[in-house]
Amino acid sequence: MISEKKKKIIIIGPVYPYRGGNALFVTQTYEILKDSFNVKIYNYKLLYPSLLFPGTTQFDKSKQQVFKVPNERQINSISPINWYNVSKKIITEKADLVIFDWWHPFFGLCHGVISSLIKKAYANNILFITENVVSHEANKVDKLLTKIGFKNASMFLTLSKNVEEELARYSKKKKIYRSELPIYDCYRHNDLLDISKVKSELGIAEDDNVLLFFGYIRKYKGLDILLKAFPKILEKYPNSFLLVVGEFYDNPKNYLKIIDDLNIGGKVKVINEFVPNEEVSKYYQISDVVVLPYLSATQSGILNVAYGFNKPVIVTDVGGLAEFVEEGKTGFVIKSNSVKALINGYGNYLNLKEKVDFVQSIKEYNSKNSFENLPGLIEKIITESKS
Repeated sequence: MISEKKKKIIIIGPVYPYRGGNALFVTQTYEILKDSFNVKIYNYKLLYPSLLFPGTTQFDKSKQQVFKVPNERQINSISPINWYNVSKKIITEKADLVIFDWWHPFFGLCHGVISSLIKKAYANNILFITENVVSHEANKVDKLLTKIGFKNASMFLTLSKNVEEELARYSKKKKIYRSELPIYDCYRHNDLLDISKVKSELGIAEDDNVLLFFGYIRKYKGLDILLKAFPKILEKYPNSFLLVVGEFYDNPKNYLKIIDDLNIGGKVKVINEFVPNEEVSKYYQISDVVVLPYLSATQSGILNVAYGFNKPVIVTDVGGLAEFVEEGKTGFVIKSNSVKALINGYGNYLNLKEKVDFVQSIKEYNSKNSFENLPGLIEKIITESKS
């Protein structure tokens, strides 16, 4: 049972004005912990140097904010002097737990130095929440930076079994706890959307089944495999439409060439932009199934956004994706890097579409999401760190 006097937690991680899945996760973590704990977020005043960021902007330009929570923009990810000054401030906080949100080796030096400087004051109270262990395109430098970043962690919290197993190579037998990503239903604000009108505006026929590929686009996400499968999907299921929505971090010309070469432009709509919060809802609402044809993964916020809209998913059997799919109920798991598997997975969805109540199954699955138990788990972590 959580005591009446709130314990204090420091979270080091991005929130608004930054955009993206990491900011959303830290925001949701704050929201679920704030009633049980005194939570302070140390946000970044410099996240990535502009030259290293592949997108158009790191900042959330949305009119509707879902990331806006109290925070202090303290951390410069590339300034050792800043790391020293931030560490002194964290020590004076006298918190019960310091949480580092970890998702990329780029932050290895920053997190490694700060955690080293505060280690004496927080000997057993430094928790790393590992959304990923190393990046999807990891090299030797990434692995070294990850080791540096993790060196002073007292314990870890992972969000999938796959990450837990990968983390074992870096954790030096330190305690690893488990939770999962929350269900992201924060974008669901316009249930009165005129679906027919939006479909028409996007060039989608009223009776088309819409496959949605959503999120920023990089090679490991397998969009090229989905595009190559789509002509054969159309041969078997002509009332199908592929909606690709997200900012390209790869050269879009390569993907657009595939569409042109395969002559599928009339059945594929590409929207190359980072979608503002207020626009997310319409793309999910007009879609029938969300496709994640990834070549590698840990877990995926896109899957949890889909579940937030009660939409079934087709995911590949990579990383931790399959852990979060109940076959034939909330979605379908297929072999990675396979055109045939994509066609069959979509076919399985269509065969069950009128037989299975996907919405109800997803609602039941969402109700068991372990992120809801995070306050109790954090209380347990604090208690065990002091024993």
